[in-house]
Amino acid sequence: MSQATNQSWGGRFSEPTDAFVARFTASVNFDQRLAPQDIQGSIAHATMLARVGVLTDDERDAIINGLNEIQGEIERGEFNWSVPLEDVHMNIEARLTEKIGITGKKLHTGRSRNDQVATDIRLFMRDEIDVIEVELKRLREGMIELADREAETIMPGFTHLQTAQPVTFGHHILAWQEMLARDHERLLDCRKRGNVMPLGAAALAGTTYPIDRHVTAELLGFDRPTENSLDAVSDRDFAIEFTSFASILLMHLSRMSEELVLWTSAQFNFIDLPDRFCTGSSIMPQKKNPDVPELVRGKTGRVYGHLISLLTLMKSQPLAYNKDNQEDKEPLFDAVDTVRDCLKAFADMVPAIEPKKASMYEAARRGFSTATDLADYLVRKGVAFRDAHEIVGQSVAYGLKSEKDLSEMSLDELKQFSDTIEQDVFEVLTLEGSVAARNHIGGTAPNQVRAAAQRAREALSALKAGA
Repeated sequence: MSQATNQSWGGRFSEPTDAFVARFTASVNFDQRLAPQDIQGSIAHATMLARVGVLTDDERDAIINGLNEIQGEIERGEFNWSVPLEDVHMNIEARLTEKIGITGKKLHTGRSRNDQVATDIRLFMRDEIDVIEVELKRLREGMIELADREAETIMPGFTHLQTAQPVTFGHHILAWQEMLARDHERLLDCRKRGNVMPLGAAALAGTTYPIDRHVTAELLGFDRPTENSLDAVSDRDFAIEFTSFASILLMHLSRMSEELVLWTSAQFNFIDLPDRFCTGSSIMPQKKNPDVPELVRGKTGRVYGHLISLLTLMKSQPLAYNKDNQEDKEPLFDAVDTVRDCLKAFADMVPAIEPKKASMYEAARRGFSTATDLADYLVRKGVAFRDAHEIVGQSVAYGLKSEKDLSEMSLDELKQFSDTIEQDVFEVLTLEGSVAARNHIGGTAPNQVRAAAQRAREALSALKAGA
């Protein structure tokens, strides 16, 4: 028997596929990862075929039992994956036919590898999104608790990486949490939009068999079957949407990583990361390198590449399915793995961050971070803002020459710039006074940080409850 007739499609061909072409076009080396979902989909398909009378109950049971045995072989590492059989689907079907005979060949009735793989990938993505969401929740929980704990820890806030105004460390961490809250919404939205079932679209036009797609969708936990068979087999929007989510998430984690790298440096000295998240130098014994955040920062570009790869893959494809779509899996699989691992690393690391409170406080004292508070004080005393701005600018210039922060100047020194300044000015020139003055929703006052942490905690609990 020729190699061609050993293939599911070999009847039309008069010569075997070239050995190199067989290897070049095969996907089994990477799509075998879809085996659990492929078997899950096949069991549901066989169940539906029996329900509509295409298979007998005995045929259905033989198929399901055979598929479950194959699943065991795969899990134990006993399954022999064959490149000539091209992909995960044909490998499993061929093994099923070996085990139960001709009944195994009936499993493919009413479907194509086109709708089969589209279903497998959606099932895979749904499973992986659920795992990723667990890690994302864990990271958000850790950030919320860290922010609550450090609601009064003062640090400098920056614009242009220049000292701007004092904030609290808890407020800064809640800014990170806000980024992740948006990412969380995007992830859940991606899951919802992707949870529709292509199976039954067959190659591109549907099938003449009396299938019931609603039954199969219910068995597989999909919200509904897809509406259009052409779109069902060729759509990869769900994969692009996931990698878009992944790119935005990694962009956020990369920004956080950059700050962690800066903060652990001797120049900032704001935080300490536990040794288990760092490595040393092979030549410089004093070094403690923040490798985890550095690596997450580096992996961000990798995920961006996967998004561009998938967008480029799909941009020129006519309807319906094309072999190009075989190239969707490797970037998607790697994006999934990268996101999951980065989230796990951060979820383990962030709650263990130890702020160096004295260093943060001293840094906030430098750079005239309460200059805006002095301007606001003058405005409240009736000085026009532009005049107040000029007065404070002169005060800062004096401070630079005398090497004194505004809070370190005497009342007489300050009054040389404006007679409006009185003794009560020192209530706003302290770091504690500056922070406490931002006492509104979204502000950095410690009581507002604690309230924001509680709201975030409640919102996350509502998500957990499925609200």
